[in-house]
Amino acid sequence: MTEQSRDRFRTAARAEQPDPVLLCLLAAAEHPPAPEPGGLGAPDPGVGPDALLAACEAALDRHAAAVRRAVAERRPTGPEETAALLAAVLGGREGFHGRQSDYRRLESSLLPEVLRRRRGLPIMLSLVWTAVGRRAGLTVHGIALPGHFIVAVGGGAGGAAGGGEEYVLADPFHGGRLLDPADVERLVAAAGHEFTPALLTPAAPLDIVLRVLGNIRAWAADRPEHARTQLWATELALLLPRHPAQLRLERAELLVRMGDFLGGSAEMDDYAQILDTFDPDAAAKVRQEARAARHRLN
Repeated sequence: MTEQSRDRFRTAARAEQPDPVLLCLLAAAEHPPAPEPGGLGAPDPGVGPDALLAACEAALDRHAAAVRRAVAERRPTGPEETAALLAAVLGGREGFHGRQSDYRRLESSLLPEVLRRRRGLPIMLSLVWTAVGRRAGLTVHGIALPGHFIVAVGGGAGGAAGGGEEYVLADPFHGGRLLDPADVERLVAAAGHEFTPALLTPAAPLDIVLRVLGNIRAWAADRPEHARTQLWATELALLLPRHPAQLRLERAELLVRMGDFLGGSAEMDDYAQILDTFDPDAAAKVRQEARAARHRLN
């Protein structure tokens, strides 16, 4: 990313009400080229970030217009009928859904590609649902279950966990299939967790963005040839107002892996200073990593 685009991302992340759609679009507009022939690569150099953002916003507006027309025709009377309408339009007519193979594709975490292909990871498809729902005047919240993102339709201003209003849960990854409590418990159990009502709290915007970037980092970490993509996603996550401190060490280790031994070792030393106050043993290990990185210069 250029310094200008980093500043734009940082400013958007610190807005009073951060927009996860805008942040995901800003991120995707600047992702680095894929190194292998035929890879997705960077956006077309003839299409600037502003043009890409405008095209994606226009696509979301078109989907929202289709939803508004369906609402006017069918006049849903409750959240279940509203969720069914969204599923019919977005999951049915527009074809937004996911498959297991999408977990192996970087495009599944890049919002412009998700809008183009109508395919993506659960969190990205849920983001499309919430963005379209908001533009259509409907109440749709993202729900960050462990291992699988879904949406709540209805529930008032507090979403699924607040307001005391009726809501239903839907799974955009499977075309908007409605979920009953047993379905949700199975999803949570499959991720190795125990269900609690607190899991239905609407996801905060910046938590959504951090999770999207985490998915990209995990994808790239399994593919050493994509270290640049992992570094890009890590550096974006570090621009968010709240992020795990461990990301600083991840960035330092990536710099070393990519051959910047001095830069990486210096950042390891800085991170070790942070660890000194609460985990001296871990700090000593990080300093040992830093020394090993500097020795690679010889």
